[in-house]
Amino acid sequence: MKALLIDDERLARSELRRLLAEYPEIEIVGEASQTKQAREQMEALKPDILFLDVQMPGETGIEFLEAMEPPVPHVIFTTAYDEFAVKGFELNALDYLLKPVDPARLAAAINRLPGLKQSALAKVAPAGRLDATDKVFVREGERCWFVEVSQIRLLESEGNYTRVHFGDAQPQLFRSLNAMEERLDPKFFFRANRRQIINITWIANIEPWFSSGLLVHLKGGTKVELSRRQAQDFRDRMSL
Repeated sequence: MKALLIDDERLARSELRRLLAEYPEIEIVGEASQTKQAREQMEALKPDILFLDVQMPGETGIEFLEAMEPPVPHVIFTTAYDEFAVKGFELNALDYLLKPVDPARLAAAINRLPGLKQSALAKVAPAGRLDATDKVFVREGERCWFVEVSQIRLLESEGNYTRVHFGDAQPQLFRSLNAMEERLDPKFFFRANRRQIINITWIANIEPWFSSGLLVHLKGGTKVELSRRQAQDFRDRMSL
């Protein structure tokens, strides 16, 4: 798969080239420091994927992608600015990576690339756990959010889907609660019961409940029941 690096910072391109050396299935066929040069290289090199910066002199990466005529290569944004993430995903970018690029996030982005052989995918490391300060892209229908993990107060299972609660939003994601739990840091997120995961930093108060369980009150008013077993796990974990 042929890749073109588009970034006005030479050091950023060098670092990305170093990280991509771990993936022999991705061939870096060129680099560009601005969009005019990128268009010329795209015409000549026909890349399959663009690693695209946002803030560049003249035309931004967002404007560059908006003006692109189909067929459009796969695009992974690499930028220091998170405020353009929602717009990037609205333009069907494959992923949006913040600089300095984390190797695990790069691996997750590459794992989304269609067309890689299965043997190539097997070499890609799985995405690591999310830190509380990480930001994640959430989309439901035509609505998009770019939310800090620490702002997620509750996750609820709905079959093979998960409803995520943050702010006034409650979007449904096409991922199971078990899969979500694997990405969440257990220092902050606790499996309250079979259906719910709570962010312990959002706990307002706790009261005893039936059969030695606990009733947790989250900030905002949501109440979550902990069974006797989960209540004991919670006590063991949180006690001095």
